Amino acid sequence: MHQRKAEMAKHSDAFIALPGGYGTLEELLEVITWAQLGIHDKPVGLLNVDGYYNTFLTFIDKAVEEGFISPKARHIIVSAPTAKDLVKKMEEAKRKE
Repeated sequence: MHQRKAEMAKHSDAFIALPGGYGTLEELLEVITWAQLGIHDKPVGLLNVDGYYNTFLTFIDKAVEEGFISPKARHIIVSAPTAKDLVKKMEEAKRKE
């Protein structure tokens, strides 16, 4: 599993998580952690269809508020409700770096 994810990361320009379960969350959190550690600087996006990730994003914001995640690291995650909006926001985030 780790080798597959490493290969996927090596060949990707960005990461987008669609609504999913444990495997999706595990992969999402790993690429977020890699970005936080400086292993990659690729955009990480959540396709927040029908607000699927709203509770997750609230959890992340609570972790920032409690000091477990830095405000800078919070900005690793970009989210939008449509693919078009998400790609646009990810491109804008990449240009700001």
